[in-house]
Amino acid sequence: MAIARMGTVVLDCPDPKRLAGFYSALLGWEATFSEDDWVTVGDGRSDRIAFQQVGDYRPPEWPGSDRPQQFHLDLSVDDIEEAEAAALALGAVKHACQPGGGEGFRVYLDPAGHPFCLCVS
Repeated sequence: MAIARMGTVVLDCPDPKRLAGFYSALLGWEATFSEDDWVTVGDGRSDRIAFQQVGDYRPPEWPGSDRPQQFHLDLSVDDIEEAEAAALALGAVKHACQPGGGEGFRVYLDPAGHPFCLCVS
């Protein structure tokens, strides 16, 4: 029996509205809650991501350990070329480091510098 259920993944960032807009467009989700320092987007069911404002936010440096990523999102896509073009148009940056040569998955940085992967499903 589970002790808890997954609620929300929360990402620290300097501008919650901007980062929520990025992920909302990338995932096709809608904002479900918004304040100046906190925005939540969701799929209309149980999946959701929130963005929390941090005044002295510094993005993770990956790969590296001075400011480690601590976690990242793996997002499934059907066509990685199409998904990459759309993610870049939204403000993502393709990371210089591509483990595995970009086969099967590719690493990007969101507008606040969090690493995430687009993975062929």
